[in-house]
Amino acid sequence: MLAPEDWRPRAARHAERADRATAAHRARRAAGERHAVEDFLYEYYPTRPAGLRRWHPGAGVTLAAGPGPDGVPPLADARWYRQDADGAVALDLAAFRADRGEGVAFVARLLAATAARPALLGCFGLHEWAMVYRDRGALRHPLPLRLGPEGTDAVVEGQRLRCTHADAFRFFTPEAVPRNALRPTRAEQVALEQPGCLHAGMDLLKWALKLGPAAPGELLLDCFDLARDVRVLDMRASPYDVSSYGLAPVAVETPDGRAEYVRQQRGFADRAAALRVRLLAVCARVLPDEVPGPGTATAPPGA
Repeated sequence: MLAPEDWRPRAARHAERADRATAAHRARRAAGERHAVEDFLYEYYPTRPAGLRRWHPGAGVTLAAGPGPDGVPPLADARWYRQDADGAVALDLAAFRADRGEGVAFVARLLAATAARPALLGCFGLHEWAMVYRDRGALRHPLPLRLGPEGTDAVVEGQRLRCTHADAFRFFTPEAVPRNALRPTRAEQVALEQPGCLHAGMDLLKWALKLGPAAPGELLLDCFDLARDVRVLDMRASPYDVSSYGLAPVAVETPDGRAEYVRQQRGFADRAAALRVRLLAVCARVLPDEVPGPGTATAPPGA
């Protein structure tokens, strides 16, 4: 139970934090400008600034009512919320479970399976390279290739592709597909997802959004922050020249670049492991009889 003097400042801090995180995107959108790095977060998942700004206390938390207009809890009219006779507001878990229970169960299975595996480090972000391999018309961003088409193809041909992420693999060019060690599909996602994958870390934003009001607003923004930071590395290590955004490349075609990529990849895996535990705890509150507690999942080494 949160009293008004507790939930009011939390909601205000959340809105201010969300506004800071989305300010540049909102300004670009108003000006009709594109951003090859950050637009991914708003289009692929997709994320809405207004949705990020709306604070939810999370499943199992009740907002107490107080005197005066400042004591009226928010969300009383929001979907899946209920207001009690004393004015207190909370997420109606039975209603949420009836509508979203199946989705929550899938998220829990995926997160628990991913957390139980060791982090595989050493893919070097070559999924982006494989998406343009030997296909001059496959560029996904309005940016030049840092090494040119032939240089990009040579990097792919000089490395072993080890992509485990279905949504990345499905964009591989036909010529790149047989070069990958695996053939990840959506049906195999629970079986293959592993915590070292940059996209698995970014996808925690997707799962926080899927959990909707059951996930506390602070957790959603923590997942957004991780996704944004991972996306920067994803593009710095890509074949694209991102210097126009003030970003230096992580040159994965070199030993030093590969070492830098793995160093950052390990740090992101650790951050993602902590968020995965928190998301699993949300799933367990929604489905206490079906989802094991997050302590049963094995985090990657060093998490």
